[in-house]
Order: sequence, then C-alpha cells, then structure tokens
Amino acid sequence: MNKTVAKVGSAVITVTVFLFALFLLINYSLGSYFVCLILPIGFIVMTAGLHNEIESDRKVPANIGLILAGVYSVFIMLVYFSQLTTVNNEQLNEQASKLLKFDHFGLIFNYDLLGYGLMALSTFFTGLAMKPADKADKWLRALMMIHGVFYFSCTFMPITGMFSKMATPDGDGLGGRLALVAWCVYFLPIGILAFMHFSKEKK
Repeated sequence: MNKTVAKVGSAVITVTVFLFALFLLINYSLGSYFVCLILPIGFIVMTAGLHNEIESDRKVPANIGLILAGVYSVFIMLVYFSQLTTVNNEQLNEQASKLLKFDHFGLIFNYDLLGYGLMALSTFFTGLAMKPADKADKWLRALMMIHGVFYFSCTFMPITGMFSKMATPDGDGLGGRLALVAWCVYFLPIGILAFMHFSKEKK
C-alpha cells in the first residue's frame, strides 16, 4: 500500500509538471493554475513515501523535508486557488489587481516564489536523507539535492524588487514563462525517477 500510494503521487507530479510546461508554452494561464493546484498534493505524497523508507539515523533531515513539503503546499495551493476563484471570477480594482493577479508580480507572486523556495529546501533535505540503492536512485537523490539551490533565488530575488520591474503593461511575460518551462524540464525527471523508484519490487 505504501509504495502504491507513493507511486501514484509520483505519477501526479510527472503529469502535472508536463501539463504545466505545455500550458506555459501555449500561454493558457488557467490551465497552468489548475495543474499547480494539484502538483502539491502529489509532492506531499511522494515525499511521504520517501520519508517512510528512511532509516532511523537519517530521520531528522527526512522529517524536515516532509514538514517543508507541507508548508510549501499551503502557500502554493492558496496562491493558485486565489487565481482560479477570486481573481478569475471577480472584478478587481487596480490596487487589488496589483496584489492578487499573478502576472502583476505583486504579493501573490512573491508568495508563490516563497512556496517554491520551500519546495526546493524540502527536496534537498529529503534527498540528503536518502540512501540510494542503484544508479537511478543516485540520480534521483542528486537531482533533488541540487534542486535545493533554487531556494536562494526564489527567496532572495523578490527582495531585490527585480520582478516588480518586469510588470509592464505591454509585457507578454514570455521570458518568465520560458524560465518556468526550464524548471519543468529539470523537475520532470524527479517525478519519473520517483515513479520508477516506487515501482521496484522489494528484494
């Protein structure tokens, strides 16, 4: 049961990250918001599955990774649920739009980056706790730990105000979308390798 549930979570990550990249490329924002609402659920399930396998002498980093996965999920689900409900269904005044519309690079965008920064920390600590059994697991561990580097850019770049300068009325956000597609290309193998990991027969 544990491996089956974790494998489903890994599959959810793989599918949602792929769809996220696709919707970014065709500039379908509502589709990308919807899959980003589902991605955190898959991430928690996958992280819990990996956490369940960690040996007792590595439980501290594993616990940190699982807790951070939960915090990441709260931030991200609030961000994208607000886009699909309040922002999509209500007429917002100018000030509210600056704060709540994702493509205005305001408060809600900063919360999104903070959430993904915490996700990066989560993958780092979970990867740190892993004990790879084969080459595929070594790649999974390495990709998860290297992904931790994103914490610094996601957390500190918004503090500089550089993203708020990108919020121009005539901007199409292409550069930002391509950057997110690049992240998808990096993160997609994590979902695939995790799915393969949980698909292995226990020896």
